[in-house]
Amino acid sequence: MNVFLLSLLIIAVADFAIIQLLLISARLTKNHVLEYYGRAVASFTALGLCAIYGTISSACLNVVGYGGLGQWTTARAFKWSMWFFTGVWLDIHDEKDWLSTTRPMVMVSNHQSELDVLVLGHVFPRYSSVTAKKSLQYVPVLGWFMALSKTVFIERKSREQAVAAFAKAAAQMHSVKQSVFIFPEGTRSYYDHPDMLPFKKGAFHLAVQAQVPIIPVVVANYSNVLNVKRKIFNQGTIPVTILEPVQTKGKTKEDVDELMESVRSSMLAELKMLTSHARQEGIALQKHDISSAGTTNGLAKASGIDARYNAAA
Repeated sequence: MNVFLLSLLIIAVADFAIIQLLLISARLTKNHVLEYYGRAVASFTALGLCAIYGTISSACLNVVGYGGLGQWTTARAFKWSMWFFTGVWLDIHDEKDWLSTTRPMVMVSNHQSELDVLVLGHVFPRYSSVTAKKSLQYVPVLGWFMALSKTVFIERKSREQAVAAFAKAAAQMHSVKQSVFIFPEGTRSYYDHPDMLPFKKGAFHLAVQAQVPIIPVVVANYSNVLNVKRKIFNQGTIPVTILEPVQTKGKTKEDVDELMESVRSSMLAELKMLTSHARQEGIALQKHDISSAGTTNGLAKASGIDARYNAAA
């Protein structure tokens, strides 16, 4: 164990030295690409350290009967680690404290880039988890962490399996009062302007099946904080708004389409307002800096993580 901890410490120190070297070089040369890679290395370092912490803490919490707190405590660790390593912070505006007073619930958020993992760190209330394909619970380390931290697993190889899986997931949400977080776009949009990809139905089917509220989480466009195409990665504070819960009690699967479109419309309207403020603060790119045609936006293929963490119908 001592050798293991010493190895982790050496790796962390080496990573920190590389990060600082890249960031100092970027400042001296005014090279934003070096700064991009410096903060990218910092982000992966924070993610790796928190993954190790999450697996250990989830195992310990599960032993004492609090496994449902595993993803919450891991997300919080990532929140502070990212602030320390990269200087990126999220300013959460939750006027009526919906996140803390609603349980269980289905949280849905717009999905812009890899940085959205940090959204979990800032908005996750206690007893929350992502959703994942059932097969992932057998993957070493990742699967163990997910199982120990009460991930809501959903198998949907066929329509019948999907219906049964949603019913089981809904029962799990109620039995342990576990909330779930889903990106309904299904993949990262990489938009440099305030817009969202079409929503998939999984989150809304789950909310209706469980008869729990949907809480929309709207993250301002932050294309001047992280922009993968332009190799931009700056520090900054990104505004986030928590919208009023959308009730699903009494709704059925016939209401899913209307529910999905209503939630998407309200989120898009808020996204446009938030991004207007974000541009004034230098968080989002100015209109004249945005790709004129926008043809490269929103065309990224879903990553493994996206596919795993979305129960999209």
